[in-house]
Amino acid sequence: MEEPCIVPGCGSPSLRHLALTEARKAFPQLPDKGRRAPLCRDHYREWKKSTKAARKLDRLGW
Repeated sequence: MEEPCIVPGCGSPSLRHLALTEARKAFPQLPDKGRRAPLCRDHYREWKKSTKAARKLDRLGW
């Protein structure tokens, strides 16, 4: 059984799981429910697009 997406009002089946703190960078309205945030395909893509610059800067520090 798949978990539903944690974004309020979505309910689509989850595709990926992120740390809740990472998911909150794109979706600050997420509820406090566990440590992981299951996201559907569309919300995962939205998270990737909104955090792209910050993730690129983090990789440059290596």
